[in-house]
Amino acid sequence: MLGQVVISGLLAGALYAMVALGLGLIFGVMRVLNVSHGPLLMLGAYTTFWLFQWLGLNPYLSLLVTMPLLFLVGMALQRLFVRRVVDAPELSSLLLTFGVSIAIVNLAQLAFTADLRSVEYLTGSFVWGPFAFSKSRVIACAFAIVITTAAFLFLRKTRLGKAVRAVSQSREVAQVCGIDVGRIHMLAFGIGSALAAAGGSLVAVMVAIQPEMGQVYTFKSFLVIVLGGAGNYPGALLGGLLLGLIEQLSSLFLTTQVNEAVAYVLLVLVLLVRPTGLLKGRA
Repeated sequence: MLGQVVISGLLAGALYAMVALGLGLIFGVMRVLNVSHGPLLMLGAYTTFWLFQWLGLNPYLSLLVTMPLLFLVGMALQRLFVRRVVDAPELSSLLLTFGVSIAIVNLAQLAFTADLRSVEYLTGSFVWGPFAFSKSRVIACAFAIVITTAAFLFLRKTRLGKAVRAVSQSREVAQVCGIDVGRIHMLAFGIGSALAAAGGSLVAVMVAIQPEMGQVYTFKSFLVIVLGGAGNYPGALLGGLLLGLIEQLSSLFLTTQVNEAVAYVLLVLVLLVRPTGLLKGRA
């Protein structure tokens, strides 16, 4: 039983890490608290749902549509709204993106209604010895690992990725070196939105979707980057895995009502004991 719970936690944690990496990237590059991250994930989920309903497109292949689409949406949001609060106090960005979040959710409710919808594509479990794991969760974990690895390689190995990291470390020095900081800001917000969209596409196959589903993922993403250290990209991976593991372990030993409060208690404890996160500094 414990072994199954641990593996299930790691499966969930890989997805949390991928989504949180996008939020961490936006904060690391622009110091913007993007509360609209979860609603962007919701848009990715709905895009996958409608592509499946109308065109019969494989939900996992819909990643090829949702990620580029939300990348463009993210760049547009950054250009129209977010760039105006980049140098403002962080509370300003929090309030702005909160407003954007409310607008996205309400527009989604008008367009899609509040009815629960689901992508009934993959059911059943993979059985390995005494363990049984949901097929949709295993495949979501595999995609999350591939996408997260690709994002890390982009940031570490490519010239554009190194420019993103340079802006994250020191905007002024990067600008002196000839890096177009405004372009990097748009790129970072677009990549963060694309990672949120990928999370939405993968979640759509696992759970029912509705316009307010993104709020919980916004909170969990914030918790992950607090755990790992704000602006620390490897820390986002560690934080995501830890959150998934703690959630699953607490569900084994605690009641459902108490289990829902575990993430909130964990956030308070981390802020009190180690506010810089498990991995300090930027990477």
